[in-house]
Amino acid sequence: MQSLYDIPAPAKLNLFLHITGRRADGYHLLQSAFMLIDWCDTLHFELRSDGVISREDLSSPLPAEDLCTRAAKALQSATDCTLGAHIGILKSVPAQAGMGGGSSDAASTLLALNRLWRLQLPLEKLMAIGLKLGADVPFFLSGRHGWVEGIGEKITPLELPAARLVVVKPDAGLDTKLIFSDPGLKRDSETAIISGFAANTKTFGQNDLQTVAQKLCPGVTQALEWLATQGLNGRMTGSGSAVFAHLLHAIDLQNAPAAMQVRLCSSLDVHPLLGWANSDGLSVASVR
Repeated sequence: MQSLYDIPAPAKLNLFLHITGRRADGYHLLQSAFMLIDWCDTLHFELRSDGVISREDLSSPLPAEDLCTRAAKALQSATDCTLGAHIGILKSVPAQAGMGGGSSDAASTLLALNRLWRLQLPLEKLMAIGLKLGADVPFFLSGRHGWVEGIGEKITPLELPAARLVVVKPDAGLDTKLIFSDPGLKRDSETAIISGFAANTKTFGQNDLQTVAQKLCPGVTQALEWLATQGLNGRMTGSGSAVFAHLLHAIDLQNAPAAMQVRLCSSLDVHPLLGWANSDGLSVASVR
C-alpha cells in the first residue's frame, strides 16, 4: 500500500456571482461560473495505523480544527475507518480571498484519504460528505470548471476557454458572513443560463457582493483601481477581498501596491486530481 502523497489543492475564481434569492432557512441562492486556476496549496499525507489525525503547518499557522482536519475526521466517521493520517499543509492561497482555499484543501483531503485508506467511495458519496463541510467543497471534488447553482451543491461541469489572469489580494480579508448579512446586498438578480454566459465569458454579469464588499473593505476598491491603471477591468471573486482581471496585454507589476499580493495565473484544463474517485457520470457543458 502506498503510504504517502504530495498533492495540490487549486484555487478558483468566480467569473461572475449572482444572488437570485434566499431560502427560508436563510441560505442564499446563487449562480456562478467557477474557474480552476494554478494558484495552489500543497498537501502532504502520510498513513498512520493508529487512527490518529495529526497535522503540521508548513507555512502559516492554521486553526486547530481546520477544514483538512475536519474533512479527514468526517471521512473516518462516515466509513468507520480505523486508519489515520499525518497531514502537512503548505498554504499559498490566501485566506478570506474568495478563492476557495480552505474548501479546496478539504476536497483534496477527501480524495487523497479515500485512496490512501483504500475506501473506494464513489464521487457522489464524497460530495455528500464535502457539502457538510462547506458549500464550495463539492465543486472542487467535481474536478472541472463548473456552472454552480443553489447554495453551491448544483454543479454542471464546464469546459472553458484557456485564460491568463491577474489576481490581486489586498492585505485585508473579508468575512463572508458580514457580506451576506448586509441589508444592502442585492438578492434579486435574474436567473441566467449557460448559453448566455457562453456568449462572452470574460464580461458576463457581475459579482452581486462587490458593492457591499467595497463598503466593508477599502482594499477591494484600491485593488480594482490599480487594475484600472493597467488598462484592465477588474472584478471581485467570490465573497472575499481578492479581485481579478483577464490579462489582455503585458502589465507593469513593479508598481503594484506593496500591501497587496499580485499574481499572474492561468486557468487549469481540469483539476489535478480528476479521476481520483469514481465518476458520477455528470455531462460536461462546453462554452468554447
